[in-house]
Amino acid sequence: MPGRVTAGPPGFDDAPVDVYMGEYAASVLAAGGIPMHLPLDLDPQDAVDVVDGLLFVGGADVDPRKYGAVPNPRSGVLEPIRDKFELGLAACALESGTPMLGICRGAQLLNVALGGTLVADLPTGVGESHGSYAYPRAHRSHTVTFEHGSTMHALYGEAAAVNSFHHQAVEQPGRDVFVTGRASDGVVESFEVAGRPVIGVQWHPECFITDPIFNWLVDACVDRKLQESAA
Repeated sequence: MPGRVTAGPPGFDDAPVDVYMGEYAASVLAAGGIPMHLPLDLDPQDAVDVVDGLLFVGGADVDPRKYGAVPNPRSGVLEPIRDKFELGLAACALESGTPMLGICRGAQLLNVALGGTLVADLPTGVGESHGSYAYPRAHRSHTVTFEHGSTMHALYGEAAAVNSFHHQAVEQPGRDVFVTGRASDGVVESFEVAGRPVIGVQWHPECFITDPIFNWLVDACVDRKLQESAA
């Protein structure tokens, strides 16, 4: 799990800190995995060589220049060091077949890593309430409907009520990316990658701790290890 480096406000005296919501680690643990934090100054290939899977967590917008756009007024503070590291991780993991789960920003980053683009800023007050920041994190704001035959349909059934804290979403799917879940207004809420153990979700399943998507990630990691052992 890559973290986010911040130098202000200081985390301890004047030292910078790497931070991420503890719910991510708790969810991986609850699914039977062992979470490992990945500092942003690691070599991406070295990191991929020692982990069984990758969880890309939420956070700041991916720099729009990474997908051929320009920053907009709502982009906020961008994190070029994190972008470079995580895009490197994704590239190495795609090469090795490492399972990956992207959540919110993480899903957007995976789509960008595969050559896709993003909706830079969803219109406020149009369609579903995607940026429901005023609600508690576990508040289920809207429903996502899943494609039959997809892994997401196998995990959640026909539809699921989800929370929502995003102002961006997948626009043009990347290479081999196929959309498996949408909100009623058509916004992409989940996708998978053909032939690879890769899923992106736009909501925040870590808020529910025992969400089945984390079992999928851990199971995918176990399956890959078994395949490697049998080879």
